[in-house]
Amino acid sequence: MAGVTAVIEDGTARRADAATGRETLGRDVLGRRLPPLKERLYSPMPRDFEGGWIATLAITALAAFIRFWHLGDPAKFVFDETYYAKDAFSLLKFGYARQFIDQPEGAADKAILAGNLDVFKDTPSLTVHPEVGKWMIAAGEQLFGMNTFGWRFMPALFGALTVLLVIRTVRRMTRSTLIGSIAGILLAVDGLHFVMSRVALLDIFLAFWLVAAVSCLVADRDWTRRRHARSLDTPVPDGERRGLGRWLLFRPWRILAGVCFGLALGTKWSAIWVLAGFGILVFAWDYGARRALGVRLAFLKSVLVDGIPAFISIVLVAGVTYLATWTGWLLHDNAYDHDYASKNPATGVMKIVPDDFRSLLHYHQEVLAFHTGDYIKNATHPYASNPAGWPIIARPIGFDAVNDIKPGTPGCNPPAGQNCLSVISALGTPILWWGGALALIAALVLWIGSRDWRFGIPIVGYVTCWVPWFAFDDRPIFFFYAVTMIPFTVMALALVLGKILGPARSAFGNATPRRLIGSAVVGAFVVLVVLNFAYIWPILTDKVLPHSDWLSRMWFKSWI
Repeated sequence: MAGVTAVIEDGTARRADAATGRETLGRDVLGRRLPPLKERLYSPMPRDFEGGWIATLAITALAAFIRFWHLGDPAKFVFDETYYAKDAFSLLKFGYARQFIDQPEGAADKAILAGNLDVFKDTPSLTVHPEVGKWMIAAGEQLFGMNTFGWRFMPALFGALTVLLVIRTVRRMTRSTLIGSIAGILLAVDGLHFVMSRVALLDIFLAFWLVAAVSCLVADRDWTRRRHARSLDTPVPDGERRGLGRWLLFRPWRILAGVCFGLALGTKWSAIWVLAGFGILVFAWDYGARRALGVRLAFLKSVLVDGIPAFISIVLVAGVTYLATWTGWLLHDNAYDHDYASKNPATGVMKIVPDDFRSLLHYHQEVLAFHTGDYIKNATHPYASNPAGWPIIARPIGFDAVNDIKPGTPGCNPPAGQNCLSVISALGTPILWWGGALALIAALVLWIGSRDWRFGIPIVGYVTCWVPWFAFDDRPIFFFYAVTMIPFTVMALALVLGKILGPARSAFGNATPRRLIGSAVVGAFVVLVVLNFAYIWPILTDKVLPHSDWLSRMWFKSWI
C-alpha cells in the first residue's frame, strides 16, 4: 500500500505505511536521512557529566561574585526597597504586614538605618502583592539583620541561582554544555538582571520561579519521551497502529513545575500568563509525541491521558501552592481585612465559603482594585516606560542618584568645571538586548519554519512575560518588569548562536570550516557583551563618576 508522509513536531517528516503506521522512510522534508524514531523522541544527554557541572558551577560562582560584591552599598533604601524590605521585616516580626511610621517623611527609613527597628504601628497594612517574595527577603533579614546586606542577600542569591537554572535548561534543550554555558555567561552579565539581583524588589524572585517552572517542564519532556521511546521496543502487529502509547499519569517534574508556578504567582500575579502559555505548549509536546508514535486519534487521546492530568499536576497544584502561601495571613486575625467576613455576613452561595477564605477573597478584590482602579490610572511617574520599547531599552529606570558631588569628595576627580554624580540605573546590557531582539525574531522563524520545539520555549516565555503588559499601559509601568524576559532572551540567543556554531566535527572527525568561522563569530559576540557590561558597570553600581563619563554611557536622551 502506498505510504503517506507526516510532519512531526521536531521539524522532521516520516513516511508511514497507511495501514500499519510504521515508519518506512527516514528522511526529513529536505531529503536528509533521519535517525530512528526512537532516537528522535529522546536523544542521549551529553556524556560530560562532571565537566557540565564544573562549567555550570564556575559560571554561577562568577555571577554570584559580581552580585555579592559590595552588596550593602549604597547603605540606604534604594527605590521601592522602602516598601518591600520593611514589609518583609514586618512579616518576620509579626507574621503579617503592619503600617510603619511615616511622619516626618522618611522617618522609618532613617530610624532603621540608625539601628532603631521600632518603626511599626499597631495597624495592619494593605500590601498590593502576594507574600512569597517578601518572605524570601525576610529570610535574608533573619540571617543577616535588618540592614542593606540583609534585605539584599536573597535577591543576589536567587539572581545567581537563575543563572544556574538557565545553564542547565539550555544544556538539556541542546544537549550541549557549551551552548548552555554561553546562555549562563550572557545572563550573568546582563545589566538589568544584575541590578535587580542587588536590590530588594520582587521581580528577581518572579524571574527565578518562572525559569524554575520552565526548567521542570523541559525535564518532564525528556522524562516522558524517554519512556515513550522505550515503548517502541514492543512491536506493533501488522495491520495495527498503536492504540495509545504509554500511560503517564504520575509525572513528578510536572508536579514540581506546578509548585514553582504557584510560588511565582505568590510573588506576582503576572505569572498567570506564563502558566497559561506553557500549559498550551506542553500539551502540544504531548500531542506531538503521541502523533509521532502513530497513535490513532492522537489529539483526542492526548486530551484525555495528557491534558487532564497536566491540568491537575500543573494548574491545580499551582493553585493549591498559591493558596498555601497565604497561610500566614490566614493564621493572623489582625491581618488587613481578615475581619471582613465577620463584619459582612455572607449571602447566597457564598454562605458555604469559610469566613477566612471569604475575607481573603475580598482582600484580593482590594488588591485588584488598586492595580486597575482610577487611582493608579491617573498616576504619573518620570520613569514610566511603554512596553513597546522594552526589547530595545527605550526607557530604562533610575533607582538611585546623587547629583552635584563636588570635586575633592572621595572618588570625585573630574575635569575642570565639572562635578560628579553616582547613580544606579536599571539598564540592560545594550548589545545583549539588541542582539537578543534579533535572535528572538530568528527563533520565531526557526520555530515555525523548521518546527524545532526548542525555539518555542524562549518565544512563549518572552511573549507571556511581555505582551500582557500592553493591556495595562494606561497606568505607570516600568522597564524593570522586563527582568522576567531576559532569561528567555538569552535562551533564544544561545540557541541561535548554536546554529551559527554549526556541527563540531565533520564525518571524518575534523573541525568543519563552518565551526571555525562560527566559533569566531560567537566568541566575538560574547566578548562584546562582556565588555559592554564592564563599560556600564559604574552606572549599575553607584560608582562616583564625572558628569562627562556618566553622559558617555547615556547613549540616548530617553535614558536620562
